Amino acid sequence: MTALPILYSFRRCPYAMRARMALWTAGIAVELREVKLAAKPPQLAEASPKATVPVLVLTGGTVVDESLAIMRWALAQNDPEGWLAGDDAALISRNDGPFKHHLDRYKYPNRYPEEAAGDEATFRLDHRTHGLSVLLDLDARLGMSAYLRGDRPTLADIALFPFIRQFANTDRDWFDAQGLPHVQEWLERHLASDLFKAVMPKFTPWQAGDAPIRFGP
Repeated sequence: MTALPILYSFRRCPYAMRARMALWTAGIAVELREVKLAAKPPQLAEASPKATVPVLVLTGGTVVDESLAIMRWALAQNDPEGWLAGDDAALISRNDGPFKHHLDRYKYPNRYPEEAAGDEATFRLDHRTHGLSVLLDLDARLGMSAYLRGDRPTLADIALFPFIRQFANTDRDWFDAQGLPHVQEWLERHLASDLFKAVMPKFTPWQAGDAPIRFGP
């Protein structure tokens, strides 16, 4: 296989998911190396000392190890759907900051025993409520347009979508019962999209010596 950029990824990681979606839309093929988080290959840490996915190693050796940087790099090469026009720093910052903070504590309360102070159930529901408040704001925004920046998806939608998917899936019955009609419709459109389906196949975790896997349109 002709040398391609190498992407270290994990299928269900929301950061890796949005990076794969941008690379696919930009038409950039990569050599995919699926990572098992409980047994990360040493090559991942060699490429990026933080050893968290996604990590993109370009053919010249340059390493891009932040998901938004990967998205912006890919779209700078080719942006056929005009996603960069919707690179909304405020929306993305609220998602990657406060919303992700509450999502982690809602989904994984056992990881924060000191913060939970012995009442994990209350701690979890409190952070669910804070996360919901962010989604209520997004629902009002989506009541005015089909997507976050207008009538078509852009970088902002794709940057937020994997995290909202994760929040929804934590307790889907509860999520579906909330007054979020526009967020719920927006989420379903992304889940049903050909793009989402294209970037979600399952791969065996990579090990040195494995045959390379070409990933891309």
